[in-house]
Amino acid sequence: MSDHPIGGEYIVVKALENGVTIIGLTRGRDTKFHHSEKLDKGEIMVAQFTEHTSAIKIRGRVEVLTKNGKIRSDD
Repeated sequence: MSDHPIGGEYIVVKALENGVTIIGLTRGRDTKFHHSEKLDKGEIMVAQFTEHTSAIKIRGRVEVLTKNGKIRSDD
């Protein structure tokens, strides 16, 4: 493992409703789920893209903060 993870970017996810699901997806030839979390309204999770995590799937109403700005899921 290198000192600098691939990407290394962080995102912040704020749940706008109960039961939001955040799923980490792996890198590599076959993309697979490798981790999931449930958030309730008002809870916040900080997630990082690493050598193992290439994508993050989010289900539910959320606000996501990245270095590029803020986005809300459709109401």
